[in-house]
Amino acid sequence: MWKKMMMGAAMSLALVVAGCGSDSDKADAGSSDKKYKITISNSVEEDSALHKGLMEFKEVAEEKSDGRLQVEVFSNGELYASEREAIEAVQAGNIQAASPATAPLTNFVKEFMALDFLFVFDDVEDANSKLDGELGNILNSKLEENQLKGLGWGSAGMTQMTNNVKPIETVEDFKGLKLRTMENNIHLDSLKALGANPQPYAFGELYSALQQNIFDGMQTTGQLIESSKVYEVQDYMTIMNHSFTAEALVMNKAFYDSLPEDLQKVVDEAGAAFTKHEREVSVEMDTAAMELLGDTLKVNTLPEETKQEIIEKLKPVYDKYEKEIGSDLMGLVRE
Repeated sequence: MWKKMMMGAAMSLALVVAGCGSDSDKADAGSSDKKYKITISNSVEEDSALHKGLMEFKEVAEEKSDGRLQVEVFSNGELYASEREAIEAVQAGNIQAASPATAPLTNFVKEFMALDFLFVFDDVEDANSKLDGELGNILNSKLEENQLKGLGWGSAGMTQMTNNVKPIETVEDFKGLKLRTMENNIHLDSLKALGANPQPYAFGELYSALQQNIFDGMQTTGQLIESSKVYEVQDYMTIMNHSFTAEALVMNKAFYDSLPEDLQKVVDEAGAAFTKHEREVSVEMDTAAMELLGDTLKVNTLPEETKQEIIEKLKPVYDKYEKEIGSDLMGLVRE
C-alpha cells in the first residue's frame, strides 16, 4: 500500500514537471518568433556607395533572420541632418543604428582622431586593411565603452584638393589659400601648419560659397567632388591622397546585447556584408568620378618631394595629438 502511494505521488510530480517543461518550451518557441526593428540613420544621398552598402545590410539581415530582423534605412539626412545628432540618438537608444563618417565620432571616442592625420595611409587598400586589423579592433573596443557597437567599416575614398588659384606643386602654394574643411581640429591644425587659411563650413552650402569666392578651395573625396558638382565652380584639382575618409556602421550596444545569440550572429554577418559591398561600390564610383574630374578640371599630382616636405612640417601636429590618443595607437597609425 505504502509503495503504491509513493509511486502515485512520484507519477503526479513527474506529470507536473513535464507540464511545466512544456510551458517553458512553448515560451521559448514563442520568443524565437519575436521581431526586432532596426532603424538606421544615414546622412548622405541614396545614390551613394554608403546607402547601397546599408541596403545590402538590410537584405542580408532580413533574409538570414527569416524576417525576425526588420531593417529601415533613412538616407539623405531624413532623420538627422547632423551626424553628431544621429550618433547621440543611437547612444540614447532613440534609433538602433547610424552610419556616420569617422570624423564626427571623435566627439564621442577621441581615439578615432587616429584616422584623421594626413599621409598616414598609402591608399584605400592600406586604410581598409588597417581597419580590418588591430587598429579597427582597438577602435571597436573603444566604441563599446561608449554604448556603441561597431558592425562594419565603409570607405568614401582618399581625399583630394581643389581650388581656383593654382595647381599645388610646392608647400608654398598653400600659403594664404582660403580652404573649406570639416570641423576637425587635426585637419585645421595641419592646413594651418602648411600656411593655408582653413575654416569649417557646412558641406551642403559649399557650392555657393565657392561660387561667391568665400573660399578658394576645399578638400574631399573624388566621389563627393563629383556628386556635389563642386567641379563646376573650381578650376584646379591636385591629386594628394592625403587623408582617408572612413565610414562606420554603429549600433546601440544595449540593443545588440538584447538580441538572441543567433540574431547577434546574423547582425555580425550583415555588417560584414555591408563592409564588403560598400567598399566594392565605393571603388567603382571613385574611379568613375576621377575620370570625369580629369576631363573637367586642370589636374596635377602632388610631387613626391613635396609630400615628404609636408610630412616633415606636420610632425608637430602628430606629436600634439599623440598625447591625447596614446602612443600605442599612434604607433599603429605611423606604421
